[in-house]
Amino acid sequence: MDAVRVALLREVLAGTEWLGATRRFAGTLRTSVVPHGGGLLLVGTEAYEPWHLAAHLVDEAAWSGTPELTPTLVRHRVLATDPAHLSTGLGRIEAARRGETLLVVAPDAPDPELLTRVHDARRAGATVLALDAGDGDLAALSHEVLAVPETPELDLDTVQHLVSAAAGENALPAARGRRRLRDRLSRLADQLTSPPPTRW
Repeated sequence: MDAVRVALLREVLAGTEWLGATRRFAGTLRTSVVPHGGGLLLVGTEAYEPWHLAAHLVDEAAWSGTPELTPTLVRHRVLATDPAHLSTGLGRIEAARRGETLLVVAPDAPDPELLTRVHDARRAGATVLALDAGDGDLAALSHEVLAVPETPELDLDTVQHLVSAAAGENALPAARGRRRLRDRLSRLADQLTSPPPTRW
C-alpha cells in the first residue's frame, strides 16, 4: 500500500478511534526500538506469517532514516534452503533479552508453544507488543496491545499498514552530523505553520 492509499484510508477513518490508536501503537513501537538501536523481532502465528508488515517496516525504516524499525522476521518453519534473512526460527524468541522488542501479529489465537516463548521473552526483559484480534492470553503477556476485531470496515491487514506508516512518519530525526534535507524542510514547515508567539 503506497502513501497515497494510506492517506485515502486515513481520510476514510477520520473521526474514528483507529487513527489515534494506530499512531499511539506505532509510537510505542518506535520508542521501544529506537533508543536500543533496533532489536525488533516480528512473529506471527503458525498459520499466519506477517510478511507484508515486515516488508512495510523495512520500507519505512529506509524512507524515514530510522534503521531501527527494520525487523527480523521470526518464522515457525524454516527450511535449509531458505535465504539467510528468512532463516530465523522460533528459538530466536527464547534468546530475546532486555532492550529487544517482540511484535506478535495474531489474527487467530496463538498456539500454547508460541505463548510460552512470548512469556519467556517477557520474563527475560524483552518488550512485548501485540497486534491481534482480541486474544486474552496474548494481551495478558503484552506490554501494549492493539486489538482489531474483524469488521466489514477494518481488518488486521489494513491496521498493519496504518501502524507501519505511522511508525515511519513519527520517527525523530537521527542525531547525525549534518541534518538531511527532509529534516530541514520539515522543521521549516513547522516554523512557517506555527502560530506567532503571544505577547503579554
